[in-house]
This record gives sequence, structure tokens and C-alpha cells, in this order.
Amino acid sequence: MTQTPTPRNRWSLIGPGIVVAATGVGAGDLVATLIAGSRFGYALLWAAVVGTVLKIALAEAVGRWTLSSERTMFEGWSSLGGGWLDGRLNWAGLYFGVYVVVWGFVYGAAAMTSTALPLAALFPVLDLKAWGMLSGVAGLIFVWFGGYGLFEKVMTACVGVMFVTVVGLAVIVTPNLPELLTGLWPSLPEGSAFYTLGLIGGVGGTITMAAYGYWLNAKGWKGPGWMAVMRLDNRVAYVVTGVFVVAMLIVGAELLYSAGIALQGGDRGLLDLDQVLRERFGRPISILFLVGFWATSFSSLLGVWQGVSLMFADFTAHVRGRSDNPKARGDKSRAFRAYAQWLTFPPMLLLFMDRPFGLIVAYGVLGSLFMPFLAGTLLWLLNSARTPQEWRSGWISNLMLGAAALLFAVLAGKELLGLIPS
Repeated sequence: MTQTPTPRNRWSLIGPGIVVAATGVGAGDLVATLIAGSRFGYALLWAAVVGTVLKIALAEAVGRWTLSSERTMFEGWSSLGGGWLDGRLNWAGLYFGVYVVVWGFVYGAAAMTSTALPLAALFPVLDLKAWGMLSGVAGLIFVWFGGYGLFEKVMTACVGVMFVTVVGLAVIVTPNLPELLTGLWPSLPEGSAFYTLGLIGGVGGTITMAAYGYWLNAKGWKGPGWMAVMRLDNRVAYVVTGVFVVAMLIVGAELLYSAGIALQGGDRGLLDLDQVLRERFGRPISILFLVGFWATSFSSLLGVWQGVSLMFADFTAHVRGRSDNPKARGDKSRAFRAYAQWLTFPPMLLLFMDRPFGLIVAYGVLGSLFMPFLAGTLLWLLNSARTPQEWRSGWISNLMLGAAALLFAVLAGKELLGLIPS
């Protein structure tokens, strides 16, 4: 039975924010932060701080909508006008439906590959493809049989491993504190513009931010009475995310920038870092890092298998006219399990394509297109009569959501322009 929130027990109740933050911070995000540190030292530290603030504002908006309206994100999108199937599917629902199917197919392969990389390095008895397929099936079995309570505990454990690993590395490389503090002053070194945008917008920002509201419901938080707990939960989670980002920036600046070491792009860049750590500090530190790499990747996989499957189940329930049936949105529904299987089995075919250039481009473009949609629709929902007056956005929230929408639109435009042959 869910506890009643009081000022004294708020800290003991937090959890969904940790889940959404752990899901959003993947191996690719850590690589992007490392590369920023390796190229520009501490100069872009301020961008990591700004990015953390924007993610807090976005996740708070999702939580505020869910608790104040007592409706899911998809119910909010369904209320934005237009519609087919007797109003059960409108433009926003169609966008989400098409997006989540295509994105899930591409993401499934990317997540399984990312989780397999450290496993293949630690246990070379199996190749990358085998470890990837085993990781996907493990995620499927976990969300198929496990409830939200177990899911939250496992995700929290993964965050603990990530924290020890990432912050431990930052301590080991001995940060230069005076230079670190200078990075809090906004500056743009030559050639850093898009790295800066990526650092602000990339870490901790995925479709699973919209799943935050579903995890609030799964936790049993319903109604405005949980608003204070949700805000504490969200801030704690994204401060932890900010610590991850700063720690990886420190590692990049101290270990790579000073030595002029370059990393590969994508998740494989972390294997380059593993080699550097092995040569510099020995095999034990290398193993610890690979365990943290695995925890980062597997927590993202589990979060998507669970959270986005909940969203798809809600979408399916609405389209079929069963949105008033709580079980239709649960993690035991047929739609939930069907989407979890969609994330697992069809993408295995892509594992045999050796991550072709087209797959990498598709993943980058798809990943950039959801966040402007989320930020823009939250602005709409939280400034309309759909939200009770006392919980509508004030000027600070609107400023943050507007900045997020603009930032993610620019990032999406960059990805789309990258498709044009030079």
C-alpha cells in the first residue's frame, strides 16, 4: 500500500525520478560528454549545468500534468484537437504511434549493442551479437514477469553502480578544481557550438521523459497531493544526472584532453576509454569501469522496455476505445508485452548488419524528433484549461519549456541537415 506523503517521509518515497534519469543517461551520452571534455577541457561545464536545469523543468512539467489532471501524457495529447476513429486518434496520437513503432525498432538494436559491448569485453567467450541478443531477451523476461517495485529497485541499484564508477573515476584522475570552476562561466571555444547544444540537450533526454508520468502512476502517486514529493524526486534524480555529466567531463578533461587522446564516436568510444584506463591505472580499474558501462547501458534498456511499453499500451487502449480500463494501460496487458517483444526480436536482425551508417543516422534523427514535440505539447497543455488553474505553468516554467523546445528543434534541424549530401 502506498504511503501518504508528509514533509517527514518525502525522502523515503522518491524513486520514479531515479528511474527516468537512469533510463535517459545511456552510454552514448557518456561518450558525448567525454568527447566534449577531451576536446574543450572544462570550458563547456556550464552547458552541462544548463542541460540539467532544462531536464528538471521538462520532467517536472510531465509530472505536474500527470498529477494535477490525473491523466496520462497520451490522454493529454489526445485532447489537442482533431481526430479520427470517433476522436480516439488525432494528429498528436498519430505522430506518437508512428514514431514509437519506428523508433523502437531502431532503438532495440542500439540498446542491445550498447549493453553487449562491455559484456563482450569482460567475457569474450561470446561475440557481440550473442551478448546483444541475450541482453534483449533478459530485458524482456524481466519486464514480462517483474512488477514496478522490483523494476525500481533494480534501476536504483544500477544508478548506485553508475555513481560509484563514474564519480570514482573523476576522483582518481584528480580534477583541477580552479580550472573546473572557470568552466561555470559561459564560453564558446572555437568549433564548440554544436557540442554545446548537444551537451545541453542530449544527456538524460529521451522519449522516456514522457514515461515519467506512467511511472508515477505505477508507484501509486495520484493527485496533486503528491506534487511536493514529485518535485523532490525529480530534482534529486536530475542532480544525480548532473553529477554524472560533470564527472565524465572531468575524466575527459583530465585524462584525455591533457594527453591529446581522441575517442571513437558512439558507444564504442567507451571501449577506447577502457583501454586508456587499463594502461594508466591497471586491470582492476578497467574492470570496474566496464561494470559501470554495463550498468549504464542495461538500465537504459530496461527503462525503455518497461516505460515505453507502458506508453504504447496506453496508446493502444485509447485507439481501441478502452482508455477507461486501468488494466489496458498496465504492464500485464497484451499491448505492453507485444511492444516489449517488438523492442527485442525484430531489431536482432539489425545486429547482423554491423551497425551500418544508415542505422546510425536513423537513430540520431529519430532521437532528435521527439523532444521538441514533448516540450511543445507540454507548453500547450500546461497553459490551457486542461490543467487546473493553480497548477498551470508560471513564467519560469514557460521560459524553461520554451527554451527546451527551441533547443531541441535546433538539434533536430542539425540532424536533418546532416542527411543532405554536401
